[in-house]
Amino acid sequence: MKVAEAVGRALVAAGVGQAFGVVGSGNFHATNAMVAAGARFVAARHEGGAATMADAYARVRGAAAVLSVHQGCGLTNALTGIGEAAKSRTPLVVLAAEATEARSNFHVDQAALAQAVGARSVRVTSAADAVAQTSAAVRRAVHERCTIVLNLPLDVQTEDVPDADRALAAVTPPPPRPAVEPAADDIAALAGVLAHAERPVFVAGRGARGPECRRAVETLAERCGALPATSAVARGLFRGNPWSLDVAGGFSSPLAAELIRGADVIVALGCSLTMWTTRHGGLIGPDTTLVQVDDDPAALGAHRPVHLGVTGDVRLTAERTLTALEGEGGPGYRTPDIADALAARLGWRDIPYEDTGTRDRIDPRTLSAALDDILPEQRIVGVDSGNFMGYPTMYLSVPDEQGLCFTQAFQSIGLGLATTIGAALARPDRLAVAALGDGGALMSAVELDTVRRLGLPMVIVVYNDDAYGAEVHHFGPDGFPLGTVEFPPTDIAAVARGYGFDAVTVRTPDDLKAVRDWVAGPRTAPLLVDAKVVRGQAAWWLEEAFRGH
Repeated sequence: MKVAEAVGRALVAAGVGQAFGVVGSGNFHATNAMVAAGARFVAARHEGGAATMADAYARVRGAAAVLSVHQGCGLTNALTGIGEAAKSRTPLVVLAAEATEARSNFHVDQAALAQAVGARSVRVTSAADAVAQTSAAVRRAVHERCTIVLNLPLDVQTEDVPDADRALAAVTPPPPRPAVEPAADDIAALAGVLAHAERPVFVAGRGARGPECRRAVETLAERCGALPATSAVARGLFRGNPWSLDVAGGFSSPLAAELIRGADVIVALGCSLTMWTTRHGGLIGPDTTLVQVDDDPAALGAHRPVHLGVTGDVRLTAERTLTALEGEGGPGYRTPDIADALAARLGWRDIPYEDTGTRDRIDPRTLSAALDDILPEQRIVGVDSGNFMGYPTMYLSVPDEQGLCFTQAFQSIGLGLATTIGAALARPDRLAVAALGDGGALMSAVELDTVRRLGLPMVIVVYNDDAYGAEVHHFGPDGFPLGTVEFPPTDIAAVARGYGFDAVTVRTPDDLKAVRDWVAGPRTAPLLVDAKVVRGQAAWWLEEAFRGH
């Protein structure tokens, strides 16, 4: 057995069942070996899309995935998606063929490229060690929650693996990452803070997702009267909880922001407290005690100074703290007035607004609220970056913390469609909804072919203002020329039809009847909604972000 085949088989033996990529000469045999060993391979139309599909799949599925790319240019094409995955600590293995001969036209310093975007780099160095090194790469990706670029040199690929069957038989999937037990002193300190808290708020992030973790956090919150909220990536975790504040940060509704800002204690649970989650610190009052719980000690205080940092698994920390509180804990923030306010005006849909739609363009709030009513509740939403992004993120409800796949760590446009493809494959039981701006949609239009080829019953909503709206609204008021960020109208619905989609152009709410008809069935093709949205409205979250920068 050649090294290329052994590496592909070893990846599957190590528990990786899903791969994405673009196949060229350098990764042909290894990719085919993965398929022969039982993995599913999705051929994307561009490595950038493949990288983000793999990232999203791993996030939603909770399991490592593989991205397979050609040497040199295949890896460079994928770097933005790899950077997003690395920044988000996604367990992803990038199987990259490698030209080690310096005179090869494919030669680049692939280890340096990986390091430049925050990924870890390893190399298959010999036939004798190929299987063990591949298995170790998967284990490291899972246990360290990181993105690994596994370089597979062309000359090593063709070597014979000694006793390959025996080596592969020894490969097993890595056990789950062990839960980190919090220190007793830290639990006592946290219990002491919560015992005296009058207006506590919990903000749960990616590290708090999952039903067992939710139960532990909600039980602790009930004991001490805390209002639970989430970061954007964990939106939906507390769906159905009458005390939930929904999302903390730039997407917070006015009421949620007011209550978070009024907290005397904020406990971040598996949440990194970035500028987005804290509104550049604006949601943290000057006298607020800030606590952060994370199973990685390096995360504590990384973005904001904290008064107390607890290294530990979120579920275990919540359970241990509940025990330490014993009978202590009062109503906290959970008063009748707060309950009435949350029931009446927490959501963005509860806030009245003046509809700015015209005969030719629809208000994005009206569009998003209508789609929330039309689309099935069991959905998974992927959102691209841009001026429009808060509307689908906050107006489209999600059933739980797996209902939103939010690839925004790098803040790159053009990732939303691939994100939704990966999420759709991870949760085929839900309707996948991609929310894109026109810039991101056109940047990633090549992957419309992937959606149609896979037969995904997806809805793609394009918030089309014929511009890079964030830049228009940031620079336009100061009188700067906008010719570089405004474009002639594009019939994106016609583009989608060319790929085999059903498509509709929406200018007014009446045009959404076609979406209702598609949802009613039989959904024989994916649907693209080319929504011509009003151009004059700057998004509140980006105005705030630009001011912060």
